Amino acid sequence: MSDPRLDPSGLPLRPDLRGRTAYGAPQLDVPVRLNTNENAHPLPPGVAAAVVDALARVAGDLNRYPDRELTALREALAAWLTRSSGSPVDADGVWAANGSNEVLQHVLQAFGGPGRTALGFTPSYSMHPVIAATTGTRWIDGVRPGSDVDPFDLTADAAAAQARDLDPDVVFLCSPNNPTGTALPLDVVTAVHDAAPHAVVVVDEAYAEFARPGTPSALTLLPGRVRLVVTRTMSKAFAFAGVRLGYLAADPAVTAALRLVRLPYHLSTLTQVAAVAALEHADDLLGTVAALKAQRDRIVDGTRALGLEPVPSDANFVLVGGFADPAAAFDALLADGVLVRDVGLPGHLRVTAGTEAETDRLLAALERHVGAGRPAGRVSR
Repeated sequence: MSDPRLDPSGLPLRPDLRGRTAYGAPQLDVPVRLNTNENAHPLPPGVAAAVVDALARVAGDLNRYPDRELTALREALAAWLTRSSGSPVDADGVWAANGSNEVLQHVLQAFGGPGRTALGFTPSYSMHPVIAATTGTRWIDGVRPGSDVDPFDLTADAAAAQARDLDPDVVFLCSPNNPTGTALPLDVVTAVHDAAPHAVVVVDEAYAEFARPGTPSALTLLPGRVRLVVTRTMSKAFAFAGVRLGYLAADPAVTAALRLVRLPYHLSTLTQVAAVAALEHADDLLGTVAALKAQRDRIVDGTRALGLEPVPSDANFVLVGGFADPAAAFDALLADGVLVRDVGLPGHLRVTAGTEAETDRLLAALERHVGAGRPAGRVSR
């Protein structure tokens, strides 16, 4: 008789993790990679040189642990957020970690966990429920009721009603939302915050720099709301995905709580120094944002002209609907050297905005294959 404490491999894996598969988008060597929302443009040479110089200056001290408090980095991030949002951000309320996923993990370790619940509104960022599961937090799939204009719309009334009824410990809102690309009005954030009086409300703004003009940031809502957290990343607009630097802004009481769960010296000296050097050249790094937004809008217009149904986006990607067989379309595009993302929504694929040449190739491939449903070799999505 098998021992119920062991999984099929014979390991005593936690029961709630059995049968799960590890998160991971395909990393394939293809000419056009439009599946992980990276910035398609390399670091400007001057910024790369500044990062290398900064790393060289600290290389001789790598025998010592990094600054546990991330002091220079938090100050640089606070200065950037204050300048870019127009709303004062205190360095004492800034936190950073190895990518925004680790930031979110810290939040759930501190405010979620066994016996607690996290609410998110599906479809949204697929790592939110994954991180919840790894921290022992029960995940609740909220509902996006949609509208005639936007099938994935989330109104303030609908979100607040669910938050009020479920009384979660953590709520995730995503603006711009991944995978739909749509930004949330701030009344959704305030309504959820007020309707869930026991919850830490996390607004995931990983793609905020790509939002259309006039789109407000939840950073402006932080004063007076101790339970509100806004997360950001340098992986997207800043073209710094390989460094793995995510961060949040909140009340200093939140960062004090996160210190209770972070591992000692969790952010390396090299990461901290590289990020500070990059932030000193923020305007240069963000110089490609306008070009990426232009390609995003071109993908919207081009796919619509092909009879598909793109969702207007505030991010650096477009969710495209109208595929009779998205799996076959994915494979046909891949056979043509174009890698996109099957996010599991019926009839939809998600496409990252890349360079002008990459958009040319994407639209040409779509024109050849839309409706053809020609299956090619299948890969894991």
